[in-house]
Amino acid sequence: MSLLPILEFPDPRLRTRAEPVRTFDAQLKQFVADLFETMYAANGVGLAATQVNVHQRVLVADMSDDRKQPLALINAQILEKEGSQVYQEGCLSFPGLYADVTRALSVKVRAQDVDGNEIIVEAEGPLAVCIQHEMDHLEGKVFVDYLSSLKRALLLKRLDKQRKQAASA
Repeated sequence: MSLLPILEFPDPRLRTRAEPVRTFDAQLKQFVADLFETMYAANGVGLAATQVNVHQRVLVADMSDDRKQPLALINAQILEKEGSQVYQEGCLSFPGLYADVTRALSVKVRAQDVDGNEIIVEAEGPLAVCIQHEMDHLEGKVFVDYLSSLKRALLLKRLDKQRKQAASA
């Protein structure tokens, strides 16, 4: 396994729409394993292929405290959404930034596993937020797109300030 470099905003590659996965082979399984390793090493709870500059419809998530509930979704599609929740989201492509985002409370998703088998996942609460967040990445969307222009500008200013401080440290 290997750690993959995570793209950081405003890298334009984060805006690329991912293509469906058509080949389910050992290379895909290795890529999913690398995504998990990268996500865990970065202390994240979700990671989309787009964030590591691979533009295929692959995402991984693990919301468990003990990191023992890995979920890989390939070619995921949301079948149903219900309710609404506001959740403070962060993103590995926006290190150290968090903002309240409104998303569906629960989702029903059809996807494929690493072997190409169809799976149905029903999620609510934080896992539903995570799945929606990562699926957005596959569409070239990022969580700050949901914020007002003022909130987005303030957040991006803070990100820029953090980067300048890190560079001078």
